[in-house]
Amino acid sequence: MVREFEIVQSSRLKTGSSYMRPIQVLQEHVNLSDPAIKVMSDLSKVSVVVVRPNASMDTANAKMIRYGVRLLLVLDGNDQVAGLLTASDVLGEKPMRFLQNMGGTHADIMVRDLMTPQRELDVMKIEDVKSAEVGQIIATLKKSNRQHGLVVSEGADGKQTVCGIFSITQIARQLGTKVQSYELTQTLAAIDAVASRGQ
Repeated sequence: MVREFEIVQSSRLKTGSSYMRPIQVLQEHVNLSDPAIKVMSDLSKVSVVVVRPNASMDTANAKMIRYGVRLLLVLDGNDQVAGLLTASDVLGEKPMRFLQNMGGTHADIMVRDLMTPQRELDVMKIEDVKSAEVGQIIATLKKSNRQHGLVVSEGADGKQTVCGIFSITQIARQLGTKVQSYELTQTLAAIDAVASRGQ
């Protein structure tokens, strides 16, 4: 005899409904010698915000503001990483330089015109990150003169998957500095001040 199952009560989805997004709660306070993994945004626990290369710069900026992020992963038509767009790319000198070189108006600037393309992105391997300390990540970002660092896992086939992101601003906050600016040099100076106090 086949068992009859009771139905689960259902109703219509209400207008204005949202959806669950994963949230990673990073440790509030870290030291330079703590494991680097404590300051990494783990993409298996938190969603990365993405944009397409042909989106307008204004659309990308609005997306950053909406989601409270300073980095967008740029994906091509096959959902593969095409590049990286940061708030510094959008709010810094790049848009003016682009307009001086190419002409046009602010509205003509696309993500592809400002992003750092995939071929120029340096990445750290998750295996190395797992054995690294916070101070090593800071040193790596400082040497590359970047506010963000991507972390990848590598499959047996050699293909890489972005699995984590470091943000120098987030690290500074976790070290206990008051981040007054999103300028890399000022953030690094604040981190150096913490380091000189022996944290």
